[in-house]
This record gives sequence, C-alpha cells and structure tokens, in this order.
Amino acid sequence: MEFQHLSVLLAEAVDAVLTNPDGIYVDCTLGGGGHAAALASRLSPAALLIGIDQDPAAIAAGRERLATAVCRVELVQDNFRNLDKILDELNIAAIDGVIFDLGVSSHQLDVAERGFSYMHDGPLDMRMNPDSKLSAADIVNNYSEAELTRIIREYGEERWAKRIAEFIVRARASAPIKTTGQLAEIIKQAIPASARRDGPHPAKRTFQAIRITVNDELNILAGALKTAIERLKPGGRIAVITFHSLEDRIAKQTLQDLAKGCICPPRLPVCVCQHQPLVKILGKPIVPSATEVANNPRARSAKLRVAEKV
Repeated sequence: MEFQHLSVLLAEAVDAVLTNPDGIYVDCTLGGGGHAAALASRLSPAALLIGIDQDPAAIAAGRERLATAVCRVELVQDNFRNLDKILDELNIAAIDGVIFDLGVSSHQLDVAERGFSYMHDGPLDMRMNPDSKLSAADIVNNYSEAELTRIIREYGEERWAKRIAEFIVRARASAPIKTTGQLAEIIKQAIPASARRDGPHPAKRTFQAIRITVNDELNILAGALKTAIERLKPGGRIAVITFHSLEDRIAKQTLQDLAKGCICPPRLPVCVCQHQPLVKILGKPIVPSATEVANNPRARSAKLRVAEKV
C-alpha cells in the first residue's frame, strides 16, 4: 500500500520555521513527506533538507516524494532521539529550522498489518520501527495486571484502566491475544455500556497507551526537543505539532522551561544565577481551521507550538 498521510497544519508549520531559503532544515518526523515536500518547494538549490523517520516505509515514500526537490536532501532512517548523532555524522553544526509532527501517521493507522488501529483487524504490533524488539503483543500478553493498569491510566488517561487490565489478563489466561480486533473487543467488554455511549471509540485510549509504550514516545520527547533547540542557529525556529494532551504538556513545559530567564529562588533580592533564556515562544498554540478538520478529522486535536532561538 502506498504511504498516504495527510499532513496537519502544513502551511502553518512551514511558514513558522522558514526563515532562510538557503538554510538547513530538519523534519524529525518525515512520515509521508508532506511537511518536507512543502518546505522543499520553498528552498533554494543551496539549501539542505534532512528528513528523519524510524519507519523504512516512510523513508521510501519520502525519497519518492522529494525526488524532484531543487534543494539538497538527506533522508535518515533513525529515531529522532538520535538527532545529535545524525547531525554530527552529516557534519552539520547548526540548523535554521526543525519540525516535529508527533504521533502516528495516517499510513500506519490505515495499514492493518502494522497493528496500530482498532478499526482494522491485524496483528498486535504497533512498532514504528519494524526492527524494534518490543511489540504490542508482548505488552498485552506479558505485562502484569498492575503494569497494564498503570500504562493504560497514565498514557491513555483512561478511567476504566484497572477494569480493562483485569479483562486483558483474564482473556489471555485461556489463549494469547494476537490481533487488534481481539484486543478491541476485550476493551469494549470491559467498559460499561453506559460509558460507551458517548465520546470516542472505547479502545482509542488503551491503543494510544500501548502504542506510546511500544515506541517509548513520551520518554524521548523532552530530550529531543532540547537537542533540536541547542542545534538551532540564533533566529532559527522549532515547530512542534502535538495530537494529545500528554505530548502537548511535555512540549509546552519544555519550551516554557527553555524560555525562562532568571531561575533564582524568589526570596533572593538580586539575580545570581545568570541564567539566560534559550528561546522565545512565538504566539499562542495554532489549531487547525474548521475546514481542515472537516477535510481531515484526525487533525481535530492538533496544536502547533513555535519558538525561536535567541
């Protein structure tokens, strides 16, 4: 299946980071190459665009999509947690702009074999990098009830976490849970009918929690954002698109921390820390227009945060 992905807040993210058409830009989450292609269309032959993704399907799709780009293009199959190493290996000291489009791609959700979706029955997988060791099946079938409860409550913000974990453990006692369809049905049975009437699909939060755990999404985020900002040139910009409250909280807190000046205790009469802000936050978070949400319902919860290196 062709790598299809509708990029969210496309023009807004590219407008936000593009400060120098001859510069060096990094798309840390290449996906279907939407943001990268839009950025490349506005760069000169002197510019360099680096695309990073841990999914080989995304790299292959990006290579095809960016084949006609006039700027230089480097595509790297890796996790953005290794941004420092990637830039060092390309002999790049500083960059002009960086985009993070977080979460799961439309392609990963729509291809049943990838095991990300509760809407399409497929193997319980959810690995963004197919070579990673840990899969969703490992978590669902091997983690303790207490650990499953913690993950589903913490990463899924699911009020029925304990009950869902109980139902998973009970179901796997008779036979391993192997497919997304099986898991979605178990979750549905665990959540009382009255609670299923409103809101999103009953499995949405649990699937999110397991996917975040498989790909270690939240633990790597703050460090990657800090690295990206450290590698920006003064005046360079970072754009971060988030899709749920957990990753948005990390993005917001990280940018706010790096935008702080003095961090002395309030009781001190004068500043002694000499702490300087690394970035300034540019405006309020940008959200998709009603038209974009109508055309792409997955954009509904997206937020774009932008900051500039000082």
